[in-house]
Amino acid sequence: MKSRFFPLLMTFVVFILLYLFAYSQYSSFGSMRVVCNLLRNYAYLGIPAVGVTFVILSGGIDLSPGSVIAFTGVFCALMIERQGMHPLVAFAAILAIATVFGSMIGVLIYYFKIPSFIATLSGMFLARGGAYVLTTDSISIRHPFYVDISNIVYVFPDGGRFTFAAGAFVVVVLIGIFLAHYTHFGRNVYAIGGNETGAAMLGVPVARTIIGIYALSSFLSAFAGIILSLSKRSGDSTIALGAEMDVIAAVVIGGTLLTGGVGYVVGTFIGVLLPGVIHTYLTLDGSLTPWWIKIIVGALFLGFILMQKLLSSRADFARPLRSLRRAEEQQQPV
Repeated sequence: MKSRFFPLLMTFVVFILLYLFAYSQYSSFGSMRVVCNLLRNYAYLGIPAVGVTFVILSGGIDLSPGSVIAFTGVFCALMIERQGMHPLVAFAAILAIATVFGSMIGVLIYYFKIPSFIATLSGMFLARGGAYVLTTDSISIRHPFYVDISNIVYVFPDGGRFTFAAGAFVVVVLIGIFLAHYTHFGRNVYAIGGNETGAAMLGVPVARTIIGIYALSSFLSAFAGIILSLSKRSGDSTIALGAEMDVIAAVVIGGTLLTGGVGYVVGTFIGVLLPGVIHTYLTLDGSLTPWWIKIIVGALFLGFILMQKLLSSRADFARPLRSLRRAEEQQQPV
């Protein structure tokens, strides 16, 4: 049981140490300005990361979030600016489309036994290609609704601006925590990630759950695309290139095991903010280029992968010993 919490604990320790170090160098890290900026700037990665957490918990992978984000932005821009559709109607339409899109990926994975890597890679190409087919231009969105949303902000006494995007990120994380730990759906996800065959034997609706997992992931990716379009007031088919790798890295750094069955949404939340802390520190320092963030995040990702491998190796080694000990106890005379 302790090994289940160890990756999450390490994530918190690394985050706290990095934040304290940054604060020791720059006192602005003690203000709400930095916190609000982190939540706002990384909302478009954090929101789909919650969905991908469920995917990886189930033992799968999702490579489509970045492309779905781009398609969403372009779709909304075209519908609002060129078709005269109200933003709320466009949002409802793209969320429905994304949910069906994710459900179809889930169908391919469960019923056609296509590996999640291949199915979601195909989804990535389809969504990105669809965005390019719609338009290769960046389309500005000038609808008054977008302006009204941009004006939704809570200003802290020290000048920190808690925006609509930051609030949406926090709300999605809280809902994700509730789904994972307080619903049948969440328990089913953990069960499938631990042992899909065993979960099916115990009556877990595996097909429905897997389809729901990928539908949820695609839905949250589209929601992130909406949030990003609201922030930038535009749609661009080239946006969020490579975002899926950042999302997966955040989930793994957050302590979710790639083998499935172990992980926490709150860990993903911290895993998303970690690169933000590093990026903010490098920006304030000025002596290092922002590309160092890729090196540091890559090192953290590798470190957590090695840690996961070590933990799984120990678990595999301990499992037969526990079985042998249990058998010996059963053979002892009463």
